[in-house]
Amino acid sequence: MNYIWDLIIRAKRNGTDLRDVTFVPARVYSPYMELSHTNLNASDVERTIEVNPYYRFFDIFRDLFDINNEEQVELRETLFDLVIHFLADMDLMQGMNKREYYIRFILNDMHSGVYGKRIRRRLELFGREEQEVIACNMLRLYDTGEAVHLLRDTLVRMFPRSTLYANCEEKDELLLYIGQVERTEAKEKLELILELFLPVRFDTEIYWGHHFGILDVEYTMIQDGIALY
Repeated sequence: MNYIWDLIIRAKRNGTDLRDVTFVPARVYSPYMELSHTNLNASDVERTIEVNPYYRFFDIFRDLFDINNEEQVELRETLFDLVIHFLADMDLMQGMNKREYYIRFILNDMHSGVYGKRIRRRLELFGREEQEVIACNMLRLYDTGEAVHLLRDTLVRMFPRSTLYANCEEKDELLLYIGQVERTEAKEKLELILELFLPVRFDTEIYWGHHFGILDVEYTMIQDGIALY
């Protein structure tokens, strides 16, 4: 990690609250690096981060920490921390396109309860990257209306062993094989996916650990391991 944006991304992936991270001007630093790590191979996000403010932001900080200025040190350090947090946010935003902004808006709406209390509660069961997959597919749903395709895509990415079958000959029905033991958390996750992507006209049958039998498909025809349809 050499840039503040790199550190912020790592912190968010680790679930670190950025309000607990404090940036301070480095006392000893390399002119070729923005972050001043004691261990150059460090991968963990520390609570106090030393930054070389002159690496990219010389015009902003050139007069703030003059070696001859010993007045109001605490105020200047607090201001430094606030400005670096602001610059880090700008770094992240500059790498985002219009679509990524929309994804953030959808996630904010979900977390704030715009999609309902059940969605807000169940969304917390997913990791950050999984939440972004859900929001991205919601955006694709608004653009394309391909609900069944996006239901399948989301299902497979959350439950890698899952399979979705469509039975539309006599009625609109979807058969969902999840491929794992039914647990409370997994059930809650599946309920969120269905609530967001399942078209109203479809009925569903859900199979967790045991697949229903399909002729000529060997892994579905295991003795004592076949679910009834």
